[in-house]
Amino acid sequence: MAEATQQPVVFLTEGTKRTRGRDAQRINILIAKAVANAVKSTLGPKGMDKMIVDDLGDVTISNDGATILDEMSIDHPAGKMMVEVAKTQDEEVGDGTTTAVVLAGTLLKNAEKLLDDEIHPSIIIKGYRQAAKKAKEIMAEAADTVSPKDSKTLRKIALTSMTGKVAESAEDLADLIVDAITAVAEEDEGKVTIDIDNVKVEKKQGAALNESKLVQGIIIDKEMVHSGMPKKVKNAKIALLDVALEIKSPETDAKIEITSPDQLQAFVDQEETMLRKMVEAIKKSGANFVVCQKGIDDLAQHFLAKEGISAVRRVKQSDMKALARATKGKVVSRINDLTASDLGNAALVEERKIAGDEMVFVEGCKNPKSVSVLVRGGSEHLVDEVERAVHDALMSVADALKDGKIVSGGGSIEEEASVKLREFAQTIGGKEQLAIEAFADTLEEIPRTLAETAGMDPLDTIVNLRAKHKGKDGKHMGVDVFKQKIMNMKDANVIEPLSVKTQAITSGAEVAEMILRIDDIIAGTSKGKGMPPGGMPPGGMGGMDMGM
Repeated sequence: MAEATQQPVVFLTEGTKRTRGRDAQRINILIAKAVANAVKSTLGPKGMDKMIVDDLGDVTISNDGATILDEMSIDHPAGKMMVEVAKTQDEEVGDGTTTAVVLAGTLLKNAEKLLDDEIHPSIIIKGYRQAAKKAKEIMAEAADTVSPKDSKTLRKIALTSMTGKVAESAEDLADLIVDAITAVAEEDEGKVTIDIDNVKVEKKQGAALNESKLVQGIIIDKEMVHSGMPKKVKNAKIALLDVALEIKSPETDAKIEITSPDQLQAFVDQEETMLRKMVEAIKKSGANFVVCQKGIDDLAQHFLAKEGISAVRRVKQSDMKALARATKGKVVSRINDLTASDLGNAALVEERKIAGDEMVFVEGCKNPKSVSVLVRGGSEHLVDEVERAVHDALMSVADALKDGKIVSGGGSIEEEASVKLREFAQTIGGKEQLAIEAFADTLEEIPRTLAETAGMDPLDTIVNLRAKHKGKDGKHMGVDVFKQKIMNMKDANVIEPLSVKTQAITSGAEVAEMILRIDDIIAGTSKGKGMPPGGMPPGGMGGMDMGM
């Protein structure tokens, strides 16, 4: 009977792999560190780029953490959780993706040392939670305020976000970004709301980066539907139609019997009359430019051209909404209901050839609440990377305005939080103190990595930086990667939104806690690929198939 009780109880299907306890934690931490190390060297203005080649041979060159992790094929569940950190950071604040992933990886690396010292994961998690909460409080106390009218500071935020991601024309782009965000920002009872979707970014290869421009209106990636239509319309009255300028086909199967040529002619004449009436209704409203979300019949195009009315068709719904916001027009679903009050206004509508493609520019809108940024660049890879940099900068400026709080960059705010966290740890008893100190060490990984990418000695940099922050008025001291020394980052115009930093801590700490909680990996073989013995996934070390 005693022997029977010692038999192992098998409750999993044959072939299922199971890794438990310390081994499971070690594997997950190993994967998370590998993912963090993959993007760590891209941090900061002096960060290196990564080239990712997919199965089809398409190449992506970027130093944007979210883009790199999104393009990489990561199989292991722990690795996928790290990718989710970058995605969450990108969706919430648009910047600081690399920071969030590096923090998560380093938190797990430091937790591994505590686990080796027989400290229970629950105690580490409790300490990490206390530290994350305190770090965000410290950062909020050190933050300065910014207002929508402070365009000088907003420009510094845009520049800080783009430095290292785009070439020397970042200064020109920074002005475009600030103008774009301030144009679409809406203030209600002192609270600023910004919908980033109201800034449309169009990219076109060719021309120099400094030829990128902001359009006070919308760029439609379409051409005029008829060659006889005016290519340039001044003082445009714009009709926005969510209805086809075509004869509707019957919804059910219909059979029309025509027994004579006269009946056929009458049938054709009737169609022509209906289309003519549609065009007359548009003309009567006073419109001289038509934007149609659906199709425009060839005959209707002819009638519009004869009346001197320009038109574009099959325009995206998002562009229709943007045009309505920019021109103050209304999208109409019945042509007979179109009136002069429904029309939008723009100083100029013009078809221009950009990089071999015709595009229609609707510009000169008065106080538009939707604008467009046209990004140019010499090569396809450059334009793609500039577009990503512009998106990050737009989000950073928007975050700063929504939150109204900014901090100095260059690792200065992380070092400030690290120094204060160590002081806080002294007030906490028990083993949680060790976890809080590990969290403080983790925050120092940001200035340490910045120093490494700039070719500075990381250890000397951290020792000097720690000493500066312990002194009076040292909270803005950070790593200047260009001058390769410790400087006041506020004076160096390196400014970042507070929300980017706090979100990186939140995202990084949450995924670290989640991975630390896992003490059992069960991999079935019935569906898809199973894990080989030891719990290591297919794809070798790190469980990452880079697709190369």
